[in-house]
Amino acid sequence: MINNNFKKKLENGNFVFTAETSPPDSSDKNHVLDRVKCLKNIADAVNVTDGASAKSHLSSLVVSGILAENRIEPILQLTTRDRNRIAIQSDLLGGWALNIQNILCIYGDLVSSGDQPEAKEVRDLNTLGLMKTANEFKINKTFPSGRKISSAPEYFIGGADTPFEIDKKFNCENLLTKINSGANFFQTQFAYDFDILKNYMGRLNDFGVTERAFYLVGLGVIKSAKSAMWMNKNLFGINIPEKIIKRLQQSRDQEKEGVKICIELINQYKEIKGIHGIHLMGYHQEEQIADVISKSKKIKP
Repeated sequence: MINNNFKKKLENGNFVFTAETSPPDSSDKNHVLDRVKCLKNIADAVNVTDGASAKSHLSSLVVSGILAENRIEPILQLTTRDRNRIAIQSDLLGGWALNIQNILCIYGDLVSSGDQPEAKEVRDLNTLGLMKTANEFKINKTFPSGRKISSAPEYFIGGADTPFEIDKKFNCENLLTKINSGANFFQTQFAYDFDILKNYMGRLNDFGVTERAFYLVGLGVIKSAKSAMWMNKNLFGINIPEKIIKRLQQSRDQEKEGVKICIELINQYKEIKGIHGIHLMGYHQEEQIADVISKSKKIKP
């Protein structure tokens, strides 16, 4: 079993960068490597999406195995949408056998949003149930039935979050419940509003969330003002401030400006207590993400 360098870096206090890749509509492993090789030795780990947009792609389990085989540390995303608990347990065993050591437990896009809306959603377990299963494998070394696992997986377990504008009643209950269910780290949806994020992180710090789990904030390169407005309208929990949109509109090269904005936000977020890293997302933007990470690492705080 290879060492979990992603986990080690977090535990050693390093500020980490994770990236994201979407499996291809192909059964050729070279199509995976051609897309992801630019992230090798750049990103600390690479998320592999699981049936993104509720569409079929090459198996996330297989793609994660290909990455691990090529010394690119994967974070296997697992949705509750497509598997019952028996299949989930089998995939957890299979992933560990393929040297996959990190998982992100997520709900997954609704089938109605995909290209086969007549498909049936499974959702035998909810996200907490998935986390608990992986955590119980690690702690108890047994299946939920009590049957012994002779070599049990010990995953570094991730959960999702979305920073938002909070009020005085926000008590971090959802995040604390995920931690109690086994979450070791969180990766968030896109977070572009510095003020909202700083206030949100202050509350997480107050409730001890960032002492009990590592917290990685989601970002990505906004390609244009039009894209920013679309994201605000169509993506849950996204708030791209008007000043960023205006800056993009006034730029001669909006995508280049989007890269600059992303790097600037990364450097600002490094200064917020409780943020342990950045999770960079963007559909088929692996090369651009690698460039952003490389440039961000060169800038000293």
